[in-house]
Formats: sequence, structure tokens, C-alpha cells
Amino acid sequence: MTGRIGTERVIGARLDQPRETRRALLPRPHYDPESFGRISERIARFLGTARFLVYMTFFVAVWIIWNLTAPSSLRFDPYPFIFLTLMLSLQASYAAPLILLAQNRQDDRDRVQYEQDRTKTERTIADTEYLTREIAGLRLAVSEVATRDFLRSELQQLIKELDAGRKPS
Repeated sequence: MTGRIGTERVIGARLDQPRETRRALLPRPHYDPESFGRISERIARFLGTARFLVYMTFFVAVWIIWNLTAPSSLRFDPYPFIFLTLMLSLQASYAAPLILLAQNRQDDRDRVQYEQDRTKTERTIADTEYLTREIAGLRLAVSEVATRDFLRSELQQLIKELDAGRKPS
């Protein structure tokens, strides 16, 4: 079977069968996604603290002061501070994906919690509806049963009628 995709010619492509997997030139590193996720969450949590901002500010201030005031033989990043910019860019390039990974994991946990809450709410509603029907049934049954006050009033009425029937008129 011959088909066309764009200007490329595909020979033997079948849409009803999956493509063969491509082999990677380099082997993929194996890691535990759960452990990696936990570590990334810890790092992202630290990056969002005032402590991190204080440490980063101190680090940048020491870097700049050192490279402005140290003897020229000990300076490693002269005035435009290109190496400092590179280091901060590198830190930001790692921080952003770690924060996104932590947010995705939190979204997954929130989704699971939402599903559990929804299931619990549905069960609570079903229980409430059942109890409402039971109470309604009990009310109907109780309305047909003579209450103590009703019996007393009926007995008092009977006593009055009996007393009235004994007395000569």
C-alpha cells in the first residue's frame, strides 16, 4: 500500500496497525519516577520560601562584592558578571521544570482527593435520602398508631359517657 503524507511518500504504511517503536541512539536513564517526584517537590517547596530568597540574595551580593573588591588575581568574573548571569540562568532553567513537576503531582493528588470527596458525598446523599424515606415511613406509621394523649382523651370521654349514662336524667 502506498500513501502520501505531505510531500513525503510512505510505503507500506498501514493506519490500522501501530508504528514500530524507534530505537534510541543512547540508552535512556532508568530512574524511579516517584522518588524523583518527591525530591523535585522538596526542591520546589524550598525554592518558594523566604529562606531561599535570602540565601540567593546573599550569594549574589557576595559574588558581586568579591568580583569588585578582591585583588585582580582572585577575581573570577569581571564586571559585566557574565558567569553570574550564566549561573542564575542555569538555576532558573532547572527550577522552572521542577516547580511544574511538583505542581503536576499536586494536581494529581488534588484530582484523587476530589474523586474521593465526590464518592463520599454521593454516599452521604444516598444515606440521607434513605433516612428521609425511613422517617417519612415512620411518620405515616405513627399517625396510624394511637398516642398516649389520644388514648387518655378517649378514655376520659368514655368515662364521661359512662358517668352520664349512670346518672338519672
